[in-house]
Amino acid sequence: MKAAVLEALDRITVKEVPTPQIGPDEALVKVRSCAVCGSDIRIFHHGNNRVHPPAILGHESAGEIVEVGANVTAFKVGDRVALGADVPCGECAFCKAGIGNNCQINYAMGYQFQGSFAEYVPLNKTMLSYGPVHRIPDSMTYDEGALAEPLACVLNAVEFTNIKLGDKVVIMGAGPIGCMIIPVALMSGATKIIVINRSPGRLEFAKTAGADVTICSSQEDQVARVLEETDGLGADVIFTANPTPQSHSDALKMAKNRGRINLFGGLPAGSTVELETNIIHYKELTVTGAHGSVPRHHAQAIELIRAHRPDIRPFISHHFPLDQIADAFAAAEGKAGLRVVVNPWGEER
Repeated sequence: MKAAVLEALDRITVKEVPTPQIGPDEALVKVRSCAVCGSDIRIFHHGNNRVHPPAILGHESAGEIVEVGANVTAFKVGDRVALGADVPCGECAFCKAGIGNNCQINYAMGYQFQGSFAEYVPLNKTMLSYGPVHRIPDSMTYDEGALAEPLACVLNAVEFTNIKLGDKVVIMGAGPIGCMIIPVALMSGATKIIVINRSPGRLEFAKTAGADVTICSSQEDQVARVLEETDGLGADVIFTANPTPQSHSDALKMAKNRGRINLFGGLPAGSTVELETNIIHYKELTVTGAHGSVPRHHAQAIELIRAHRPDIRPFISHHFPLDQIADAFAAAEGKAGLRVVVNPWGEER
């Protein structure tokens, strides 16, 4: 099969590799769509201790099951499926508690398990038994199915914040993930969405996604503007959906008393943040993190996409064939659009 192989840092090559041979407890998926995630870009440039080149990345994907092992009963040849990233081991205390994204082994597609920037991806026994692999309806394109993974991560984060009816919500970062939070926050009861971004381009899309107020942080004081937009009280809920340390410290200053802050976007390795913890103390703030998702979030995301709540299609801005994986990564890294999708077989939209 043809695959995009990460051979070393900053070097990914499309070449022929053996098509995976599946065992009796495994399945093989013909990959139709695989979106480029920011973590793929980070691994490409900086590596990851769970990824050992030569490796095949890609964890936001969908395709068709073309082969199943003799012992596989949950899926059959011809099933259209979407695949998520985080795969619970199913055995540890965290996985048994239903929070497999906190599994200490931390299995993931495109990390320890082969990813989907390839014509075929194998699903091993752990993935089929415990992982985020779910059927998608015929009405859903494979491109849409691939975006169930990032939407699942959004659902995990929103769940932590417990958005209430009437809440004013700030989203710091207008990338694909930040903009996906907008419709989910609105469905959860938020009545005012404020989106902040350093560059103005993506703020235009944030408006179409439902943002009531947009703030370009490179042109004005984001804390002062949020306070102005919230009658001086601050926001009820804040998501930091960007990799900037300053957003963490500023989130405390723009939060309403007893507000909830979710540190959603990961920071570069080794980053440190100076926090005035007295703000947390006196405002009685709740500060949480959110990482990845669990399989039930992935299933919920598919149901939301099926119902077009949100309509995920506008979040897809670019398509590339597998042979142009380098161009796909460059488009994603250059923030020219939103989600960039690679179609290994070239025909899915």
